Amino acid sequence: MSQKRSLVFIGGLMIGAAIGGVTGLLTAPRTGKETRKIVQKSADAIPELAEDISTSVQIQTHRLSAQTVRNWNQTINRLRDAIAVGIYVTQQQRQTLTKENSININTTVDHH
Repeated sequence: MSQKRSLVFIGGLMIGAAIGGVTGLLTAPRTGKETRKIVQKSADAIPELAEDISTSVQIQTHRLSAQTVRNWNQTINRLRDAIAVGIYVTQQQRQTLTKENSININTTVDHH
């Protein structure tokens, strides 16, 4: 879920930056020639910007994946510990019940 939020945030950031850039260019007090030069420089920078954003998304995805694996491993370890404790307690209860039953049987036999 948080990975989706990160990707949505990055996508929104890109769209917001693009809208802000276009709005700034269109409302700036420059001549058409100057504006075209700025637009051309911006267009030339888009592939590099897209690559940077792609790299950032990949790094973030890797971090989230690694964290998910760590969380999963911790959960599995806690589950194993809980199962081991459950088995131990069950065995102790069986031994206690077996001893109690043995004592009850011996007491019953002695009284007769």
